[in-house]
Amino acid sequence: MKLIKLDRQSHEDCSFTINNTRDRHFLKIWHYHPELELVLILESTGTRFIGDSIAKFTPGELVLLGPNLPHMWLNDPIYFKEENEEFQARAIAIHFKQDFLGADFFTRPEMRILARLLQAAQRGLVFKNIPPEVPEQLKNLKHLEPFERSLSLLQLLKELAMLDYHPLTGAGYLSEAYNTGAGNFDKVYEYLYKNFRESISLEDVAALIPMNPSAFSRLFSKFHKKSLMRYLNEIRIGYACRLLMEPHERVSEIGFASGYNSLSNFNRQFKKVTGKTPKEYAEIHSKMP
Repeated sequence: MKLIKLDRQSHEDCSFTINNTRDRHFLKIWHYHPELELVLILESTGTRFIGDSIAKFTPGELVLLGPNLPHMWLNDPIYFKEENEEFQARAIAIHFKQDFLGADFFTRPEMRILARLLQAAQRGLVFKNIPPEVPEQLKNLKHLEPFERSLSLLQLLKELAMLDYHPLTGAGYLSEAYNTGAGNFDKVYEYLYKNFRESISLEDVAALIPMNPSAFSRLFSKFHKKSLMRYLNEIRIGYACRLLMEPHERVSEIGFASGYNSLSNFNRQFKKVTGKTPKEYAEIHSKMP
């Protein structure tokens, strides 16, 4: 997946944008932008890729992304089939810069609760136990006058700051690595996400920069607090977890589809990352509503 910078700036009479997406499927582009993004999934299912996180998404999910955090919502294959015209992907997305109300606005004492939320969003956040009025507020924002719209967004962010939320990317993940001119990490991530189901070596990845493999390994570990192979393994296991949530998928087929050439290695690596075997993980999720 090639990493692309998108333009999410507001071109209307408001300092942030509100997009209501309704299409056959979401934008199939691995991208980033300097704006924060608040996304509510209204309809469709699939896999979301956010930084080094890979997980399933379903209707009702609410996510807040920090600036320059690479992401993509990839719909399930059924949404890309021409004969399935009744399947639609719908979402509401708000894009705003952290200084959209002024460079120092969120540094004021009254805004501390929001400043903490925006800081936490650097790793991406998914919200839990969302009260029904929150989605309604999101849906109504676009119909408000500009002044009321800004006030409503602040109120919405305050309510989100008081909810239960969890970070999506690993503690060592740094989106700034994408902008490191010396490292050109965007080439690395593009290569890993595009080829994680194939055999990948440290030498293959280091050659993309290009750098000496040992020097690259040290640089990568510095950014991520983990080795390249550990990072790659987590991408593969994250993808496998997504597939294991589907009851019709077989464990052996998922292992090969996730980049492992032996079932025993797949089982071993899966347990190392998740603490469970693939079968145990599948059984747990098959019992969930």
